[in-house]
Amino acid sequence: MAVCYHLLLVASAWLEIQYVDGLQLRHADAVIRRSSAGQGAIPALSSSYELDLQKKLPYRTLGHPDLLQAIANFPNQLFGEGSMYPSTVDAQRLFHGRGGLYEGANHLTLDFYPPVFLLTSFEELKDDELDAYSVALGNVWKSLMATRCVESNNIDESDATTNNQETPFTWVHQCRAEKGNSTTRLMTGTIPDSHIVTESNGKDKYYVHLLKGQNHGLFLDMSEGRKWLQRKCAEPEINTVLNLFAYTCAFSVAALNGGAETVVNVDMSRGALKTGQRNHDLNKLTGNDGKGTAKFLSHDLFKSWGKIKRLGPYDVVVADPPSYQKGSFVASKDYIKVIRRLPSLLRPYGYALLCLNAPELTTEFLLEQVNEGVPNDELCFVERLDNPLAFASAFPEKALKVLVFQYKPMNHVSEEDDR
Repeated sequence: MAVCYHLLLVASAWLEIQYVDGLQLRHADAVIRRSSAGQGAIPALSSSYELDLQKKLPYRTLGHPDLLQAIANFPNQLFGEGSMYPSTVDAQRLFHGRGGLYEGANHLTLDFYPPVFLLTSFEELKDDELDAYSVALGNVWKSLMATRCVESNNIDESDATTNNQETPFTWVHQCRAEKGNSTTRLMTGTIPDSHIVTESNGKDKYYVHLLKGQNHGLFLDMSEGRKWLQRKCAEPEINTVLNLFAYTCAFSVAALNGGAETVVNVDMSRGALKTGQRNHDLNKLTGNDGKGTAKFLSHDLFKSWGKIKRLGPYDVVVADPPSYQKGSFVASKDYIKVIRRLPSLLRPYGYALLCLNAPELTTEFLLEQVNEGVPNDELCFVERLDNPLAFASAFPEKALKVLVFQYKPMNHVSEEDDR
């Protein structure tokens, strides 16, 4: 009996078996941890637990430890010691494995579109791994419900027990293992009929859709670009904005909520623009109450320059094109066509916000396109905006690039220069 017990201890040093809320998890070369409750006890999972795992563990069985740790840390980010309870929880990225900062996690991202978690994988995940993430997310949801109730896009000081029934734990898994295709599954819970999320501490509201397509109505990595535009539109001399490749018009909402008088949104997709109009209605941006107005043009951009120019000139032009959309736009050859039009669209000393999300094209590419497309250095580089901290990357040139330029035409003297 003693020999058997000794062999059991030796074996345990190689393979530890842990239980988390009834889910059996195995990993190799783990440090043995014993429950103070005694042999065979099942310890409860808390939001502050630490994952003491070695690099050799089979991620596809247990779940990636860095992702599990990010999930466990989420309540602390919202309700950390000494921090204020937020009145609104904005949509946000919780884990960005694509940035290359976490070994073995390049295929994983996790977003929170309150009240729904969205796990995106660029490789197939085994059921055991999905179970591990489900358990971790479920425990975090219980923690949120016990502290404050996440109701659509708000954390309300209301009865958590009652609202917990109204706001079930919900998460979605989208697998993009096959290039160009995706499989989306509602793993548990219920998606709100009208799924509304917020940005800028609840100031800006947007409709999102998580169960169809790979784009969900709001690009979370572009939040710093929208913040820049909103701040810029608060300046008295910035009144008109042109939003090219507008998609669901999030830039337009940010601009008008910031103080812009007019925004012209251009996109080929009628469906996307229709959602954009709904976003404006949601934010009460209908031209009433002293707020600005928006126009929505469902046009082929390259056949509509005349009409777009007549609606200008503009104080800011935003261009956030797809990196590659067969038949409509390929950044490597079409971006310069947009850049060449900027002098005819911008007011003197107006701004251009040029965005590039093609990992194979660098900042230098965009700078060279501007130098070629607008001669005499009339479109001057100002800065590259930082991406949100949640999207930190070990390879910044492969990440989203958002560049600010200012139009300074030759032979034009501004009041500022005259002084």
